[in-house]
Amino acid sequence: MKRSMIWLAVAAAGCTATGDVYGAVIGSKNPVAPEQTPLQNYARLETVIVSAPLHKSAAETALPVTVIAGDELRQRAGKSIGFTLDGTPGVASASFGPAVGQPVIRGQSGPRVKVLQNGIGSADASAVSADHAVTVEPLLAESVEVLRGPATLLYGGGAIGGVVNVIDNQIPRALPERALSGAIEQRHDSASAGDTSVFKLDGGAGPIAWHLDGVYRDWGAIDIPGLAFNRDTIADIDESSDGFIANSDGRNHRLGGGLSWVGEQGYIGFGVSEMRNKYGIPSGAHAHAEGAEHDHGDEPEEEELADDAEGHEEGDHDAIRIDMRQTRYDLAGEWRPDAGLLDTVRWRAGYTDYEHSELESGVKATTYTNETWDGRLELIHQPIAGWHGVLGLQLRDTNFAAQGEEAFIPESTTRAVGVFVVEDYHSGNWIYEVGLRADRDAIEAARQNDQTFRAYSASASVLLNFDPDWSVGAAFSQSQRAPTVEELYSNVETIERHNDHFHYHDPVVHAATRSIEFGSVDLGNETSRNLDLTLRYSGAIVDGFITAFHNDFREFIYLATTGFAVGDVPVLEYRQEDASFYGVEFNLTTLLGQTRLGKFSVDVYGDTVRGKLDRSVDVPRMPPWRIGTRLNWDAQQWSGYAGVLHAGDQNRAGEFESDTEGYTRLDAGVSYALALFNDDGGDTKNAQLFLRGTNLTDRTIRASTSFLRDYAPEPGRSVEAGVRLSF
Repeated sequence: MKRSMIWLAVAAAGCTATGDVYGAVIGSKNPVAPEQTPLQNYARLETVIVSAPLHKSAAETALPVTVIAGDELRQRAGKSIGFTLDGTPGVASASFGPAVGQPVIRGQSGPRVKVLQNGIGSADASAVSADHAVTVEPLLAESVEVLRGPATLLYGGGAIGGVVNVIDNQIPRALPERALSGAIEQRHDSASAGDTSVFKLDGGAGPIAWHLDGVYRDWGAIDIPGLAFNRDTIADIDESSDGFIANSDGRNHRLGGGLSWVGEQGYIGFGVSEMRNKYGIPSGAHAHAEGAEHDHGDEPEEEELADDAEGHEEGDHDAIRIDMRQTRYDLAGEWRPDAGLLDTVRWRAGYTDYEHSELESGVKATTYTNETWDGRLELIHQPIAGWHGVLGLQLRDTNFAAQGEEAFIPESTTRAVGVFVVEDYHSGNWIYEVGLRADRDAIEAARQNDQTFRAYSASASVLLNFDPDWSVGAAFSQSQRAPTVEELYSNVETIERHNDHFHYHDPVVHAATRSIEFGSVDLGNETSRNLDLTLRYSGAIVDGFITAFHNDFREFIYLATTGFAVGDVPVLEYRQEDASFYGVEFNLTTLLGQTRLGKFSVDVYGDTVRGKLDRSVDVPRMPPWRIGTRLNWDAQQWSGYAGVLHAGDQNRAGEFESDTEGYTRLDAGVSYALALFNDDGGDTKNAQLFLRGTNLTDRTIRASTSFLRDYAPEPGRSVEAGVRLSF
């Protein structure tokens, strides 16, 4: 079936040459200019890549970049950034219950995928463990940009998998059009009985612009069809909940604001935000975590067991919950000189104070803290001999600590410095781009020897517009990534290695992931060589691309399931081994035409990725191949969509991991826009009522990217209704 999907993608790309007179692609997918189509009310929307300092559009680079904004982003935005991006070609989600949705890009996740907020790292603990939520808020985003392959060099060679940059207006970059504008939104989700409230306010006077925003969200246990535990892989299903995922409820809120001075040559601004997130870890993750501790003489006392049972549902006496808090301060600015070599100077700095506690039956067991200083400076220069580019400096200082009975990572300080240069050159129908980056990471960890890693990365790409509608691009990069603190030092003080064997004594169980994780102080840099080939077509009625990629790793770092266990708790270990990843991504949008019922377009999209270790063993937790189609409809005040996504069986699971069955998911949505107030023919107040359904056939979906695939499936049928008012 994978082969059939690839041939379908090739055929879809080939048939784009037949489009001529029906119109333009709807939305932000590079539609044709109005004079090229007989249909009215279409405008060419040039997609500008904010994450690329050279202000490129998606059509001006061979680098694989996806931008989601406008109506498409409002339709897709959800509880997590992983949920929001899931289904984008090349992007999946690694769930750990509904509150955690870490993005997976081309099979890569964790420290290989950098999640940014306005170009600065999210500075949370999401890369440390799969149960830690990412702290960016999709519902407040103006746009989300996904950079893959060579494009990631701008933000660090460590982002080998990709970069997700969530862009909002917390620090205004321009003066508002009106003294006061904003939006409020309320939505309700049936699968979790969840309610979400959102507001945004923008205003200003004279050279001052300000912004306020906030989100409040609470939800109950997630509804699913059938048992939470997988009866095919879990021998003891007596502890499984039925029809819902036990301990999957939660509550979070975020409040933020910013103030800027805006002049003719730039701006400078300051912003602050605070987020609180309290959520449960699905009970199956902790079903037998105490087994290891019992084997080492840590039998809980009767009084402790009684306290644990208090305040929890039946079957949830060992419930684990996360209580997270993050306060973030940001400073940003831009200066555009009138003359001289410099075109633009941009800077951004941030300080983040992050803390989360893992509560076992309401008692604080382990607390993680992460105090981060992050800074970034970009100098964009005027063309020199035809070359236009940016020189940059990136600094980061991180103090990470874990305290409590499950503190399996030592306290550490990481100081990182990165310098980079990216240049491009336009010559006729050709666009060339080259980039270089050097990084230095110095790590000081308690009771461990200090380590310093130097990493070097380079990229080169070429784009040929060989026809007004056709372009072909190739991009190559070599990137290096230093190992992280958790990969180096997890549980290292409890293990002794002798050649290929190891002996452990009193290892610390990470109860939230139901595992014991071992690092290795001998890990070194991993090196990735990545090649992307892209064919793109942007015509009058059709817009699409197909990309093939190959990523060859030397000394790939991965968390392996060893096949050993302490009691009933599996042992995982960070290892290094050569690996290769390869796959295909495609998206094709076709305008079907306009009838009395409105305008119709159809999307066909899909992806496949395969990851293999040097021993011909499959890389753990890889996403399955997927293919989907979506019909879009627009009729003035009304709009809607209906889509089908099919994912294949993932029967190439990693060692000692279970396979997952494929599924077909049906989604649909409809919205109605109502003008509440007209002023000189323009809408100054708009209301939008929307309804969207996900997994409407109520299929049991177990994500192969999830550690909890056998304990917590994805949500069942969900219907979300909401209203949005803008003014």
